[in-house]
Amino acid sequence: MTDTTPAPVDETDEYDARDAVDPDGLDQPDDLDQRDESTFALFEGDEGRLDDAQRRAFVALLKHPYVGARTSPEEWRAVLDAEHQLRSRLNDLFLELHVDRDREVAFKRQARSESTRRGFPTLLRDAPYTREETIVLVYLRMRLRADARPGPDQVVVDRAEVLGHVAGFRPATATDRTRDEARVAKAVERLVTARILLKTSDPDRFRIASVVEVLLPLERLHELDTWLASTAARTATTDTETDTEPSDTDEEDRA
Repeated sequence: MTDTTPAPVDETDEYDARDAVDPDGLDQPDDLDQRDESTFALFEGDEGRLDDAQRRAFVALLKHPYVGARTSPEEWRAVLDAEHQLRSRLNDLFLELHVDRDREVAFKRQARSESTRRGFPTLLRDAPYTREETIVLVYLRMRLRADARPGPDQVVVDRAEVLGHVAGFRPATATDRTRDEARVAKAVERLVTARILLKTSDPDRFRIASVVEVLLPLERLHELDTWLASTAARTATTDTETDTEPSDTDEEDRA
């Protein structure tokens, strides 16, 4: 009699063979799943390596003269949390990141090439301050230095006070007071745009941002004070608005 009993089947081997084939491509390696979860894609085709908060801080650094703890607290925290990454991104654009933790401000500056043959391409406009802006800046810096009240960005200045101070530099021969006051008003508005003067509930009162201490360190303050004293004795330079003193700050937002 013929033995018709089926031969034993190794079910373990059969299962392994099927498992090795993935015709539908549904199985994904574990490392690929982890990689997908760690990306920061915010839109289709996004290959960025910064998360949402870090990108917003990066844009704020590029868009504004500075990022501060009081003017933009979320971006400031992101700068502190991702200082290395943001510094790297700015360096890719030939920019340097400066973080002042004491005054709680961060800002960018153009990197300077050590080569005299080939400089770096620039994104920033290194525009000088006008004479009126320089006078106001020096005044704000001196007010901030003289006021001993605690807390940053707490020193308040009046518009009329600023106008009166700048008027002291007007030569005796000046006759167009309306034009001179318009220049000062324009200087104040530009400093508001740069967030050096911070608005209050009163449109004629402003808080002085502590960033002015970074823009004008003491040695620079003394230089400008000397320059202003020398120009105050000259009347010819006040006939045009081109009598300016270059600033150490790169401002790409200047109007």
